[in-house]
Amino acid sequence: MKSQIHLIRHGITEGNQRRLYYGASDIPLADEGVAELKKLVKEAIYPQADEGDFYTTGLKRTEQTLALIYGDREHEVIPELKEMGFGDFEMKSYEDLKEVPEYVGWISDKSGSAASPGGESIAGFSMRIKEGLRILHGKHQLKELSVRHSGGDAVSVMVCHGGTIATIMDVCFPGQREHFFKWIPDPGHGYTLTLEKSEIVRYEAF
Repeated sequence: MKSQIHLIRHGITEGNQRRLYYGASDIPLADEGVAELKKLVKEAIYPQADEGDFYTTGLKRTEQTLALIYGDREHEVIPELKEMGFGDFEMKSYEDLKEVPEYVGWISDKSGSAASPGGESIAGFSMRIKEGLRILHGKHQLKELSVRHSGGDAVSVMVCHGGTIATIMDVCFPGQREHFFKWIPDPGHGYTLTLEKSEIVRYEAF
């Protein structure tokens, strides 16, 4: 039995195009994002998941990405794996915020404990993502049990966000990147996690 979890970052949005902080903002894919995903589907970069279990974070950009890649699939929502919430900084760029004292203090914090006004701290975000990963892993283990009795492979597909994926990868493979931001895949790309005896043991980028 093959056991894999596929983590896919949603496609390009206005937030990506304009370099905005937009974790909690429920914005759709940009036209460029739709076109790029269709191109990647034609290039067949995505893992097969015909009998897989599918998940999103419930935000428009993850729902659209799942539908464009795998079609109209029944799926569950794991809200704990949403992107970091930036509070008052949502939908604003560095240029918009660079002279705002609260922003300067926030980006200067090295401890990870400072939160943006109305938003999350890095530490709080990381704790939430770890809980989301625990939930996803648990659901995948149920899939493993199901296919062990019926035959086939255990496959889960999670469409989520760049910061979410980077945090998961940093948790699963500590010390393999100089900074967790290095784990962030391009929009529409991601990682396949392979499990052995229900434990995540290796990965492959796509």
